Amino acid sequence: MASKKKRNGEPDREGSEQPPQHPSPRSSIWRNRSKGDDPASPEEEQAKVDSLRSALGSLTDKSQRYCTDACLKRYLRARNWNLKKAEKMLKDSLKWRATFKPESIRWEDIAIESETGKVYRANFVDNYGRAILIMRPARQNTKDQNGQIRQLVYCLENAVLNLPPDQEQMVWLIDFHGWSVSNSVPLSAARETANVLQNHYPERLGVAILYNPPRIFEAFWAVIKPFLDPKTYKKVKFVYSKDPDSVKLLEDVFDMEKLDTSFGGRGNCEYNHEDYGRMMKQDDVKMQEHWR
Repeated sequence: MASKKKRNGEPDREGSEQPPQHPSPRSSIWRNRSKGDDPASPEEEQAKVDSLRSALGSLTDKSQRYCTDACLKRYLRARNWNLKKAEKMLKDSLKWRATFKPESIRWEDIAIESETGKVYRANFVDNYGRAILIMRPARQNTKDQNGQIRQLVYCLENAVLNLPPDQEQMVWLIDFHGWSVSNSVPLSAARETANVLQNHYPERLGVAILYNPPRIFEAFWAVIKPFLDPKTYKKVKFVYSKDPDSVKLLEDVFDMEKLDTSFGGRGNCEYNHEDYGRMMKQDDVKMQEHWR
């Protein structure tokens, strides 16, 4: 009997197959905010931003640069505009950034982790102007969990650096070709990935597309799912190349002329380590200038 899929696209271990839903680009899946969570007016929104900034107290120059109004709004949205919760979340992020120093990671620090192209930024944006991180977990090439997280953080910072001025979010496009339990990352690394994304890059993920995950991934997903907050969970979409609704979703999100053939597109964005390294070194210069 074929594998069943729930209406939200998540695998279901019982029964036959049902295609994942294809949300409208105007739906909250794409806008990632609930109308009920919004302040009543722009003035009320700005008042909450000002209150959060006041609650942060004295900040270092680097933290001040990080805490733009747009940044504070992302933390407030992530906590449904609850000032106390947003304050705690942001202060925790500032402590993490002061220790982890994500803006100081350079290409040479993570080049070994990047050799196989397991995570990299595509050289084009999606139809909504969002940066695209392509992930191929079957290409895992190290057992250094700290190095893996540093590479992910480097890619997140690089994606943010390259966002157009009117866009705050990115897309994760995860290719499961060749994935198996034997070459998957440890659950501890998967949990830390969720922690970093949700708690230190709030509202940065637009959608995460899991492309052709195998049936055996269901067990892995069942363990990871409880570590995702509801907002992040709703952004995860299971996409299958033989399902018409999945194809429509990809066509809505991506320019199929640019999307790689491995995802059903007509482009070529396959990873080349030397070319990508040159691009990242140029971006490292931009990153240094940004935080100077």
